Amino acid sequence: MNWSEYKKGVHTGLPVGLGYFSVSFGFGAMAIAQGLSALNATLISATNLTSAGQFAGLTLIVAAGTLMEMIMTQIVINSRYSLMSLALSQRMGQRIGFFPRLLIAFFNTDEIFALAMDRKEPLTVPFLLGLGTLPFFGWTGGTLMGALAGSVLPSDIRAALGVMLYGMFIAIVVPPAKQEKPVLITVILALVFSCLFAWVPQLKSVSAGISIVLCTVAAAAIAAWRFPIAEEQEAAV
Repeated sequence: MNWSEYKKGVHTGLPVGLGYFSVSFGFGAMAIAQGLSALNATLISATNLTSAGQFAGLTLIVAAGTLMEMIMTQIVINSRYSLMSLALSQRMGQRIGFFPRLLIAFFNTDEIFALAMDRKEPLTVPFLLGLGTLPFFGWTGGTLMGALAGSVLPSDIRAALGVMLYGMFIAIVVPPAKQEKPVLITVILALVFSCLFAWVPQLKSVSAGISIVLCTVAAAAIAAWRFPIAEEQEAAV
C-alpha cells in the first residue's frame, strides 16, 4: 500500500465526506419516521453508498414493493455507475486486482467520480481507496446520527428533517436545468409522467417501483431522442 497516495485520496475526499454526513442525516431521520430501525437504516447506508438509490429503495420498502421492483429500480437509477467505472478504469496507471476493483466500484459515486477524473496524475488504487474512505464514513455515520436523532426527536422535527431530501434533489437539479434546456425538459417530462401515475385512475394502481422505472426510462428516452449528443461533443468528453 502506497500510504502517500492513500493520504492524498483521503485529503481530496474530505469535503465530500462532510457533505455526505449532512445529507445522510436526513436519510436516517426519514428512515426512522417510515418505521425502520436505526440498525437497518445504518446497514442500508453501509452497504449501498448511493443516495438516489437508497431513497428510492426506502420508498419501495414503505410501499411494500416486490423484490423484482426493487431490482429494476436500482438497475435503472444506478446504471450510470457502469459507465463511470469504465471511465475510471481507463485512467488507471496500473493493473487492478479483483478485490481492489470491487472496493473501488463500491466507492464510486457521482462526487467521488468527479474528483477522481479531475486528478491530473494517473489514478492509483491507494488514491481511490483513500478518496472513498471519508465519504463512506460520512454517509454511514450521518445515517446513524440521523436515525438516533429521529428516534428521540418530536414528530414535527422529524418531518422537518425529511425535507432535507427534497432540498438536496432541488439543489442538484435546478442549476443544470437553468443552464441546459435538455435537462430542464427531461425534468419536466419526469414530473408530468409522475403526476400521471399519481392522478390518472387507470394508472394509480401501478406500484411505486414500476412507476419510478417507467417515468425514468420514458423521460430519459424522449430526451435522448430529441437532444442527442453530437459526435464532436462526445469526443470532447
